[in-house]
Amino acid sequence: MTTITRVTTTPLTAGMPRPWVPSAPWLHLVRVDVECSDGVTGTGFSWTPTIGAAAVRALLDTDIAEFVVGREADARSLWPQLWRHLHEAGGGGITTIAMAGIDLALWDAAGQRSSLGLADAVGRVRWRVGVYGSGVNLHYPLDELVAQTRRWVDTGYDAVKIKVGKPDLAEDLDRVAAVREVLGPHRQLMIDANQRWDLPTAITALAELERFDPHWIEEPLRSDDTLGYVELRRSTSVPVAMGENVHTAFRVRELADLGAADILQPNVVRVGGITPFLEIAALVDDAGLVLAPHLLPELSGQLAMAIAQETRIERVEDADLDTLGLLAAPSPVVFAGATLTAPGAAGTGIRLVTQSPSGADNDTHAPHSPATSPAPTEAS
Repeated sequence: MTTITRVTTTPLTAGMPRPWVPSAPWLHLVRVDVECSDGVTGTGFSWTPTIGAAAVRALLDTDIAEFVVGREADARSLWPQLWRHLHEAGGGGITTIAMAGIDLALWDAAGQRSSLGLADAVGRVRWRVGVYGSGVNLHYPLDELVAQTRRWVDTGYDAVKIKVGKPDLAEDLDRVAAVREVLGPHRQLMIDANQRWDLPTAITALAELERFDPHWIEEPLRSDDTLGYVELRRSTSVPVAMGENVHTAFRVRELADLGAADILQPNVVRVGGITPFLEIAALVDDAGLVLAPHLLPELSGQLAMAIAQETRIERVEDADLDTLGLLAAPSPVVFAGATLTAPGAAGTGIRLVTQSPSGADNDTHAPHSPATSPAPTEAS
């Protein structure tokens, strides 16, 4: 039996060419290396774009490392054991985000042993998936938003997503109208409120925005307002999407059973890694709902090639791991217009750098920069 012998964590910070919010220009990862008794080392990561990286790393270095070292290096059997062990600290959130680092590393190690890429290790059913253009752009001036939309159209995207949720609904209407004009009537337009509305505000806003034929409204309410989502879905003709801040299969099943959303959007790291993501994808498919994985196309794109439901992958402009300088080798996925393919690099194919990209220590908002962060932490 192959066992886990050592867990090493390394904090990584990258500056974003297009900050998601002006006050947070940095993206944080915790690199997780898992050494196994057969000499194979798998690499995963925990993804905390703007907040929580130090807490996630602390959990990995203490409770998680102490629990997993000496146990079988098998992602599917380890995940439920680890989740039960950590549950007192919370069933999801920091716990599942931290767990993802271990789970991804074990899947990576397994793929290296078998010389299979992630899609083939899971069970490939397709060779390419569609991509839609996405922007974290609520703070963009209107002319910059329109210019971004034109870039997506010129790239060949037939679906794009923009942010809504301005304090003045009239400004949202102007911005959505301008984007719809660039897209024309036949391309899909998704809108994302990032949990900015309460139920009455969402009902009012969607009554006005539905004239622009949105393909979905994403996270109009706080993600834990389940009954609010149920009521909103009854009150609007616009399909409702949510799930990027939902952390467990139990919660996804609850949302599906209650009719809280039309589209569910698990994030492969926030749910705890590949092992629970595959369970959630099957659950969504069985419920007859639409699956739309949230971000991380380097992982989501490969997994989309191996799940039953055909889906489209989200790509945020200038936010790929290679664009951010976080990859030490070519990306495991290749974009060509609005299509993603995966050549099949062994394991997850995500070969992270071992230190933050140059320039990541030039601002006090980078708490894990090379100049200030502690050295990689090991547990064995």
